Amino acid sequence: MVELKLKDGIAGIFLNRPGKSNALNARLLEELLAVLKKVERSPGLRVVVLGGNGKNFCGGADLHDLSKLRKSTAGKFIRRIHACCDAVRKLPVPVVARLHGAVIGAGLELAASCDLRIAAEGTRFAMPEVRFGIPSVVEAALLPRLVGAGRAAWLVLTGEPIDAKTALDWGLVEELAPDLDRSIEVLLEKLKAADRSALSAQKRLLQLWQEAPLTQAVAASIGIFAQAYASDAPNKRLGATIPRGRGSK
Repeated sequence: MVELKLKDGIAGIFLNRPGKSNALNARLLEELLAVLKKVERSPGLRVVVLGGNGKNFCGGADLHDLSKLRKSTAGKFIRRIHACCDAVRKLPVPVVARLHGAVIGAGLELAASCDLRIAAEGTRFAMPEVRFGIPSVVEAALLPRLVGAGRAAWLVLTGEPIDAKTALDWGLVEELAPDLDRSIEVLLEKLKAADRSALSAQKRLLQLWQEAPLTQAVAASIGIFAQAYASDAPNKRLGATIPRGRGSK
């Protein structure tokens, strides 16, 4: 139910339940979490791409599973979704969401947990949980940080879908791609050109900026900046960019 492709420091993780729009059931969530943990330990990992096989990225939580939940079991199911989203956020490298078709409910929460999102033209996004008598929870809390409080409220209170152009205008995705694979390839080349340790540090800082007060985020960043010089990467990279003057050797 989850396909993993790992080559040259790039991990491709693909939800692989295409006949069910990659809907998240208990088994898929367990496999996804296991794959995320495995990838986290991969030596030389630089970037992760999270996508879905078939016509859709993810149609959300499996409605069959949701219909069988009770008060005593609902918490366990939603914690599985949170565990996967949290594992995505905790990966030490940038995670790129490769979005197409439907990005619905828990699928949108997975996408929101990624660091960058590229969507194909025609992709549609929705948080329809209230229409089924339940609220949008766990990583839906990331939505106000991405699109603002009012637009997040519109998504989770109306349950109405938005198209890819609106998602781009709202800041829910960073790029709308006529050729999704090509756009992903270009982005990966940009990310691979950066220093791996610096990217990891920058990802930690991005999350700190989301969650911590300004003074705490600034104070923490000073130590992280200094730690970057524990390796010789900054000096080498900076030295390579400084023009050599006349008479220099």
